[in-house]
Amino acid sequence: MGEQGSDGGRKTAKAAKTAAAGAPDAAREAASASGKRAAPARKAAPARKAAGKKAAPGKKAASAPAKKAAPSKKASAKKAAPLKKAPAPKKQLVAPRKATASVPAAPAKTVAAHPRGESRTALVRRARRINRELAEVYPYAHPELDFDNPFQLVVATVLSAQTTDLRVNQTTPALFAKYPTPEDLAAADPEEVEEILRPTGFFRAKTKSVIGLSKALVEQFGGEVPGRLEDLVKLPGVGRKTAFVVLGNAFGRPGITVDTHFQRLVRRWKWTDETDPDKIEAAVGALFPKSDWTDLSHHVIWHGRRICHARKPACGACPIAPLCPAYGEGETDPEKAKKLLKYEKAGQPGQRLKPPQAYLDAGGRAAPPLGAG
Repeated sequence: MGEQGSDGGRKTAKAAKTAAAGAPDAAREAASASGKRAAPARKAAPARKAAGKKAAPGKKAASAPAKKAAPSKKASAKKAAPLKKAPAPKKQLVAPRKATASVPAAPAKTVAAHPRGESRTALVRRARRINRELAEVYPYAHPELDFDNPFQLVVATVLSAQTTDLRVNQTTPALFAKYPTPEDLAAADPEEVEEILRPTGFFRAKTKSVIGLSKALVEQFGGEVPGRLEDLVKLPGVGRKTAFVVLGNAFGRPGITVDTHFQRLVRRWKWTDETDPDKIEAAVGALFPKSDWTDLSHHVIWHGRRICHARKPACGACPIAPLCPAYGEGETDPEKAKKLLKYEKAGQPGQRLKPPQAYLDAGGRAAPPLGAG
């Protein structure tokens, strides 16, 4: 038993030594095994570092766009800034509206700004509308010279140059009472005629004209006033203006009377820029039917004498102010403008001593005779 035990002990000791000897080898193998496995781990560390290094730029790259995005926010803020300021223009738009609403003259300025590029159609429409408006203002418009026949009208029209119709109307009663026919005036003493015509001004030249045209009527037309334009303009002192006054008012034949008032107003209204009377006649005549010419002349002349004066037009009292491109050249205050009105528009007498009944019915007053105060 002892021997076996000793042998067994030896075997055990040998096994222990072998185990002890083998332990280092196992440890070495384990160590070597662990070393081989650790090596990749060590190599992985640089990968982590590399990843970390790559991540760092990534962070920078991520932050870089963030930094670049900041200007975009500022840019968007700058772009958004005008939207915040948008209410300001609205206030600017409202102010003129309130201002124009408070000014009575505004409608005339907005409508009347005669466009330089106004079309022909627009011009015709505007011109005819003005004539219609004036027809409502002066429905009783008529020639403002007193006459009973064509002879008296042609003489009175010649005498009306460089003076008022009122002065002529106050002078012709004495003239026609003494020389009622062309034959009588043709044989008159020039000095006696001059004395009668003295109040009209330029009486010597006018005496020569009325005696000369009377002789022409007697010698060329049998003492009768011709009813044709080409014949009338042959008479001494008779031009196209006088001829159209006679044709339109004594014979009922349409004609445009281009006197100083007519010339002034049609240019103010931009119907034409012409200054020559014949060219004005042609330009304005083309805007209206021929049947309107005579009444148109009355409307324009009446308006020029009563409201649209040469030096100081009464713009504030003008019924056609919204259609007038020249609005504002005269007094625009309504109360001050009313003081500029003349004749029946101001409650004063007209120019005729013997006006038509329609004028009297409309509230017009006859003019006083010469020397009546």
